[in-house]
Amino acid sequence: MATWHLRRAAASVAAASAVAAASASASDPSPAALEAARQRVAQPGAAPPPRAAQRAALAGSTPAEPLDVLVVGGGATGCGVALDAATRGLRVGLVEREDFSSGTSSRSTKLIHGGVRYLEKAVFSLDYGQLKLVFHALKERKQVIENAPHLCHALPCMTPCFSWFEVVYYWFGLKLYDVVAGRRLLHLSRYYSVDESVELFPTLARNSNHRSLRGTVVYYDGQMNDSRLNVGLACTASVVGAAILNYAEVVSLIKNETGERIIGARIRDMLTGEEFDAFAKVVVNAAGPFCDSVRKMANNNVVPMICPSSGVHIVLPDYYSPEGMGLIVPKTKDGRVVFMLPWLGRTVAGTTDSNTAITMLPEPHEDEIQFILDAISDYLNVQSSPSGYLFGSVYPIMDPTHDRCFIAFSLSQVRRSDVLSAWSGIRPLAMDLSAKNTESISRDHVVFEDYPGLITITGGKWTTYRSMAADAVNTAIRSGNLKPANGCVTDHLHILGGYGWDPASFTVLAQNYKRMKKTNGGKVIPGTMDSAVSKHLSHAYGTLAARVAAIAQNEGLGKRLAHGYPFLEAEVAYCARFEYCESAVDFVARRCRLAFLDTDAAGRALPRIIEILALEHKWDKGRQKLELQKGKEFLETFKSSKNAQFRDGKHTGQ
Repeated sequence: MATWHLRRAAASVAAASAVAAASASASDPSPAALEAARQRVAQPGAAPPPRAAQRAALAGSTPAEPLDVLVVGGGATGCGVALDAATRGLRVGLVEREDFSSGTSSRSTKLIHGGVRYLEKAVFSLDYGQLKLVFHALKERKQVIENAPHLCHALPCMTPCFSWFEVVYYWFGLKLYDVVAGRRLLHLSRYYSVDESVELFPTLARNSNHRSLRGTVVYYDGQMNDSRLNVGLACTASVVGAAILNYAEVVSLIKNETGERIIGARIRDMLTGEEFDAFAKVVVNAAGPFCDSVRKMANNNVVPMICPSSGVHIVLPDYYSPEGMGLIVPKTKDGRVVFMLPWLGRTVAGTTDSNTAITMLPEPHEDEIQFILDAISDYLNVQSSPSGYLFGSVYPIMDPTHDRCFIAFSLSQVRRSDVLSAWSGIRPLAMDLSAKNTESISRDHVVFEDYPGLITITGGKWTTYRSMAADAVNTAIRSGNLKPANGCVTDHLHILGGYGWDPASFTVLAQNYKRMKKTNGGKVIPGTMDSAVSKHLSHAYGTLAARVAAIAQNEGLGKRLAHGYPFLEAEVAYCARFEYCESAVDFVARRCRLAFLDTDAAGRALPRIIEILALEHKWDKGRQKLELQKGKEFLETFKSSKNAQFRDGKHTGQ
């Protein structure tokens, strides 16, 4: 019986390989079109047009001269659609109700992965659809890392095994994961002994719940800075010709005279309150969890297709995980996956797939935060010393019998007080309304046209945003009878800052720039562009980091925004000028990641961030006061230890 299962699995792998190869050959990009796009993105002076110009381009569309595609939603998928369509030579617009990546796309697990769990289901359920999903995701995983090398990298992930059966099971499963990846393999998985595992992950427990560690299996997936990648996609789309506009809400959809087709949308500029019409041959609905709201604008009686799922994440100090090694527990007590990963100098831990309601600012429930803390505690080295003290933090103890002081150590369970930030994200799982069985929820993406001229794209995951966008554009081309100049080229197109970037690029910044900073007396003094700051700028902005460094040096904006973090004042000015940063929350949450890394530090940095943005955007005192209020309200939804006031598992907000 086992042999039969393995043969079926092998046959499915071979069949999916053939499908993937055929798909790849059918979508080979036009070399000339790819080179033209590459030159625009890679040119030294590449910069997105100002927001006013983008708004004018959208408002300038008419029924006689419409855009080809109008995208609703500025998350990963929406910006991917805008970039794909623009590089095919189509006239493209994009509107986002809030900021780019303000929703699900900034609240992800930060992993670029093929889906080990889907592979397990494919083998044991003999599900060919799940297997194709893994092939698809593994192909895209490699491509995302290559197209944004400064923002993405391979990350080894350790799976602890507490029985020899688990060793064999996970070793075989992850070797199959390597085989399915094929030439897109990042690195080979391998088994590590107990001693080797603890050397690689010093806080890993040798014993857990009366079980002894038998070793670990380490495999590789990718990791990213999600919202910066999303913003990079938006800016790249604008450089190649798309008119993108954040803080632009769709008030209603516009139909033709007979009411048979969508031909545009009524847009409200949220910064000015003014409204205008944008016309397009096809509207693409990429609003993530809010897709059904857009669909109801066309037909109020549509069947809902979004099934929201919540993922809660917490951030802990760096000492909970070593740099460059993650820990993934495939099954917790309730069957969920729990992970603990190094990210931007801290440790992010979390789980996925809890039922939730759709809301603009989802907040993590205290019970979910505690579940994560308890779950990861089971796998960390938490034990008592022979003297009865717990190892970890240091404190002096007086010995009265010998009149001397010695040092004891205390390492408690993972503490709620260690949580620097906690957040929740909503994943828009989708039901395929074109499928015969509409009760099943798809882990893959769904492209659907349930009203002529309105294409909805939803589901899927961050890893597959590029191919999701390509499918949506292909559907839009058929729906609107559009005439693209060429096929899809995004498979091999780097985003802004990616061309010419090298992991050693930070050394150029360290050697050639000073981060001039002002003292309390207002005097500008030179500071060292140290390795921590140089590496941060290089990875956050790629080859564009020199522009940020120049602002820090030439405009006296070289001070750090928060103690212990490499974020500079110059980044605020740069993002306001070149990345459509329109509010303090835009910067603290999505241009830099301080809100996600350390909520309290972000709160302390808000006044200075607002001060710099006020100079860039010419805000008056009233607007500055409003920005501070909104910033504080936003940060209260990130449940760090200091603002976690709760009763009966629910936050009181007091």
